Amino acid sequence: MAYLDIDRLEKQVDELIACCRRLQQENQILLARQESLAAERAELIEKNEQARQRIETALARLRTMEDTL
Repeated sequence: MAYLDIDRLEKQVDELIACCRRLQQENQILLARQESLAAERAELIEKNEQARQRIETALARLRTMEDTL
């Protein structure tokens, strides 16, 4: 009977180890995805800022043209 308990415990430990490995792999994937999304977000913020600056420049030109009329 003690052998059965030890075998059952060993199986549970093996399953726990396998589960931990899967979770570590999943965590690595999620961390990489998070890093990728953060980089993409930074790029989009920069593009948005550039577009805002172009619009402000265009508006300033239009105001200057309007003032000269």
